[in-house]
Parts: sequence; structure tokens; C-alpha cells
Amino acid sequence: MDSMIVLHWIIILFLFTFAIGIVSPLSGVGGGVLFVPLATAFFPFSVDFIRGVGLIMALTSALSSAPHLTEKGLANLKIMFPLIVVSIVTSIAGGIVGLWLTNAFPLGEYYVIIGLGILLFFIFSVMITSKKVEFPEVKKVDSLSKKLGLTGSWYEPSLKKSVTYETTNLPLGLFSFAAVGFIAGMFGLGAGWASVPVLNLIMGVPIKVSVGTSMAIISVNGVAASWVYLARGAILPLICIPSVAGITIGARIGAKLSVKAKPAFVKYLVMGIMVFAAILNILKGLKGLGIM
Repeated sequence: MDSMIVLHWIIILFLFTFAIGIVSPLSGVGGGVLFVPLATAFFPFSVDFIRGVGLIMALTSALSSAPHLTEKGLANLKIMFPLIVVSIVTSIAGGIVGLWLTNAFPLGEYYVIIGLGILLFFIFSVMITSKKVEFPEVKKVDSLSKKLGLTGSWYEPSLKKSVTYETTNLPLGLFSFAAVGFIAGMFGLGAGWASVPVLNLIMGVPIKVSVGTSMAIISVNGVAASWVYLARGAILPLICIPSVAGITIGARIGAKLSVKAKPAFVKYLVMGIMVFAAILNILKGLKGLGIM
């Protein structure tokens, strides 16, 4: 009977993460931002195990899709490198603080989760009111971005031509990624939920390139934060193995779809996932505090 229950959960986890894997490269969220709140709400697993696997999920989906996106010019490594320098350090710090917070102040975690949901709603409101999110116009390039040559181009099938772009506000982008890395490591969410709007709205990177570059960033940051949870025994193979298998297959399919997807579709998919994740986080926080 016990073996049947285990098999039941393995199949459910595989199918669940396969679906997440398809969506991840299309939206740039990495997978953890969907897996963690949904698994916490519906699966009978410890929150520490879920957060640990959430980081592995984000890492796996990124590693499965980033090479294809880089080959197509949708993941800009020149933009990625300065951002991960700061976010790696803060993601490790966030992982340490997250595990400590769960043990020391169990209810304090839920206040932060509610705050995260509110932050996602704010980002959504900024994106929906912003114009030219698909192809932002950079009017002035900051000196640091210019010195590092943070430009790029890719062939856009919907326009049937190559699109070139520049970036700006790198110092503010570095500060933002430091905060994103800390929060991502703390909650096992990956960083795509915030790195896409930071790249797009603050640095002026086109939405499809923001999504692709976000996946490349997660492929590096996810390793750093995952080691913290692995060292503390918070990554359970029974949950991790079927999840990794499902998201690996799904992410490869999603990466191919993302190249052909229209920028407007990617924009609305990203915003839809943000609203969905925001609602789940707020409900989870309120439930944890006993308000619901």
C-alpha cells in the first residue's frame, strides 16, 4: 500500500512539473515561483523540502532551456555576467536566512510571504501600464553599460527581421538584482519572477531577451542557493527526482516554443504568472497566520 502511495505522488509530481517546465522558458520564471506556492498549497510536504526542490526546479528548467535561448540570441551573456556577480552572494545569504527564519520565527515567514505577494502585484501594475514593454526605447545609455558594451540583437520571427537593442541603468539593475537574489534564496523561488521586470522595465531590455537572459541568470544563481539547502538536508530525492525529470522534458519543449512566440504573448504570460503567484503567496501567508 505504501509503495502505491509513493508511486501515486511520483506520477503527480512528474506531470505537474512537466507542465511547469513548458511554461518556464516562455515566461522566464524558472519554475520555482510556480512550484513553491502550488506545492505548499496542495502537496503534503514540509515547506523546507518544497523550497529546496523549488530551487532545483528553477535550476533544472534554466539549464534545460538556456543553451537553446542563447543560441537564438535571446539570452544575452554580456548582460548576465555583471548581474550574477552580486546576486550569487545575496542568494546564498538568502538561503541561510530562509532556513534560519523557519526554525527561529515560524510566523515571521508568513509576513514576508505576504509582502512578496504585494510586491508582485506592484510589479504587475508597473508592467501593465508601461508602454513598449515588448521593444523598449532606451533614450540614454548609462556610462557603465556603454563601457561594458551591453548591447545585442536577435532575429524576431513575428517581425521577420533582426532587432538590435541597448541597455541602460546598470547600477540600479545591480542593486535590484542584489535584492532579488536574497529573496529568491530565502524562499526557494528562483529569480525569474523579478529578474524579467528588472531587465525589461529598469534596464530597457526587450521582453523576449529579458525572459531568455533571466533563464541564463537562474542557471547560475540556482546552483549557489541550492547548495545551502542541500547541505542542510532539505532536498529530498523522492520529491526531487520526478520533479527534475518532468521539468527537464517540459523545459526543452518550452524553449523551442519561446523562440517562435510573439513578444505580446510573452508579455501577457509573464504578467499572468505574476498575478497568479501574488495571489497564492498572499493566501498562503494569511492561512499561515490563521487569518483564513
